[in-house]
Amino acid sequence: MLSKEEVKNIALLARIGIKDKEIDRYRKDLSAILDFFCELESVATDDVEPIGHITGTTGAARADVTVAFGDAGVRDILKNVPELKNGFIKVKSVF
Repeated sequence: MLSKEEVKNIALLARIGIKDKEIDRYRKDLSAILDFFCELESVATDDVEPIGHITGTTGAARADVTVAFGDAGVRDILKNVPELKNGFIKVKSVF
């Protein structure tokens, strides 16, 4: 079973706040999850062929094409923009 310190460290790494009264419940629940992974390690997988993608789909990228919205469509889109400058969408600087 996980120690209280291990549970606190996991919570810190996951950036979740837990109260001291919740630690015992997390110890039990997280330990059960880790025990299940230990159980999975004992499953015989020697005859199982590794796969990279379960659907078998390859090269399913769409064509990179533009779609004309027309002036009315552009006006409708720009209605939702918080701020415009010289007809362009104004965004915060990155650098």
